[in-house]
Amino acid sequence: MRIALLYPPPWKIAEPGHAGYGDEGPPLDFQPRDLDADFYQTPYGLFSLGAQGLRAGHSVKVLNLSSFTWPKVEEVLGRLDAEVYGLSCWTANRRGVGYVAALIKKLRPQATVIVGGPHATPLAEDMLRHHPDIDLVCYGESDATFLEILKRKGEGLPLTGIESTVYRGDGSAIVRADERAQYKNLDDLASPQDYFDTHILMTSRGCPWACTFCGAETSWGRGFRSNSVDYVVTAMAKVLERLPVKMVQIKDDTFTTHKKRVLELCKEIRKRNLRFFWSCDTRVDLLNDELLREMRLAGCQRLSLGVESGSQRILDAIDKKITVAEIEESTRLAKKYGIKVRHYMMLGNRGETRASFEETLAFLQRARPHEYVFSCLSIYPGTRDFYDAEVPAEGSKTEKRWLDRNVYFTGAFQELKTPFDASPEDTAFLNAWFQKNSGLRTLQHDGVPEYQAILEALGEEYHAAHMDLGAAHYHAGAFDLAEHHVKKALELGYPLPGLVYNHLACIAKARGDLDAMMDLFSTAAKVDPQHFVLIQNVQRARKWFKEGGYARKEPLELEVRHDFQLLERTAQPSLPGPLPDDYDVWSAAPAPYEPAPAFVKTPEQEGSTAELRTRLRIL
Repeated sequence: MRIALLYPPPWKIAEPGHAGYGDEGPPLDFQPRDLDADFYQTPYGLFSLGAQGLRAGHSVKVLNLSSFTWPKVEEVLGRLDAEVYGLSCWTANRRGVGYVAALIKKLRPQATVIVGGPHATPLAEDMLRHHPDIDLVCYGESDATFLEILKRKGEGLPLTGIESTVYRGDGSAIVRADERAQYKNLDDLASPQDYFDTHILMTSRGCPWACTFCGAETSWGRGFRSNSVDYVVTAMAKVLERLPVKMVQIKDDTFTTHKKRVLELCKEIRKRNLRFFWSCDTRVDLLNDELLREMRLAGCQRLSLGVESGSQRILDAIDKKITVAEIEESTRLAKKYGIKVRHYMMLGNRGETRASFEETLAFLQRARPHEYVFSCLSIYPGTRDFYDAEVPAEGSKTEKRWLDRNVYFTGAFQELKTPFDASPEDTAFLNAWFQKNSGLRTLQHDGVPEYQAILEALGEEYHAAHMDLGAAHYHAGAFDLAEHHVKKALELGYPLPGLVYNHLACIAKARGDLDAMMDLFSTAAKVDPQHFVLIQNVQRARKWFKEGGYARKEPLELEVRHDFQLLERTAQPSLPGPLPDDYDVWSAAPAPYEPAPAFVKTPEQEGSTAELRTRLRIL
């Protein structure tokens, strides 16, 4: 069967210089940075569904259309003749999902249009009610559900009564089938890494906690399930053979839920001698000294912690079940081993006031993570915030319901960013601060003393500790020491040799040896040409020579950095790059995609700039 799995754009995007699409276009107040750069990554769930379909013998294409203009979407769907279309629906692209579904039905009336995802799951009946072109909504975990739909479709059987679906019954009836039991053994699922070159990896599903702003339980059900260590490390090994930059983002909701499992995973990575860098997200109360040391030695470069607030009162109000002291201690331990710590922070949570937010700012100065990024509270369907806003719990400080779910179908906003219960005065203060401080912020810069201590804590045989210390010596002007440690990193098997040669080239330039600089850049381009820092520096150097900058004694500005940042070219299917010419030709296996040297997301592009709206009653 021919299956197209699509990640639609947020709305109808106009071609540059052309008239927009009015109410079907972006919100009136939309700014390009309002959509976080992570929005454009293909959801991992589409890769999982694609893997199940391919293993079952179907022809499957995964297409990321998230930044495609509407004329391009029309062209693509005009050529792509599938029997089943699966659409991934998030709050930010919910409108685009509706427009794409209508276009598919206009072009292919006999095709089956299925929608799933974290926005569709809690609003399944509403999705069918508002979008007559959607045939079914899969709610929750959809791997087995999707395969059953395909089986019935192939056998010509009705697509009714399939567990974990909401479908159209007789007449105008919308029917919810019983919920499907959770997968007990996630290892039974086909691995996306067998079929797709994605730098995203999930090793578990679910989170045992239930923060008021989070919808993980709605999507995955209660509890926590994980793949085995062997399954995960094997998937890593397979995809690392194909990734141009040896970096992986582990995007589990709470990666270190089972500390013993993560310890075993880290030891197995080292046992198999897999050399790559990775990041993960977790909670501060699920870390300890032994675990963090093993994570770093296995390649963990960045640890993102869901902190949200530095006010204990707010942490308690959102049911975070952590303390400010735990946040500070886990941050300190991770920094001890050289893991870059990023705090994910929020403003506008229930109970937020100017005083509580000032507590948070003071906390950040004490904890001093390397980076932090704030986001405004979004009310996502399926969260406790959503349900409490619809019908407040008994005894809630929110005096009456103020949210009508129909607004997600009538409103043109990107996401419903609104304070849960802050006063207009406090909201104005929060927005004024956020306008000046949105995006990724750097707080802590480690230097030679810190990196020397980290090297001693990890041991002389860990390549990345030498690289960190070498870079610190470079920035301190100690070029001989910098060269020593950077070369030691290369000798020990640093996974990104292009960045090593980039450092050495910059050291040569600092010494005035431009011939050595270009030789080193040339070597880097041969052995590891893919990292954006290296590409940028080579382009600058070539332009500098070509335009006579050397003869005019103009400065040559080069970057010396090796922070954890993926080279996120807009290559399909992970990101919305150009499609191959034969994207409408069907085969059993996904067609190889050529890398597209287009947009590269740099660290400074993290975080949405969309601010809080004044909380209005929207019933």
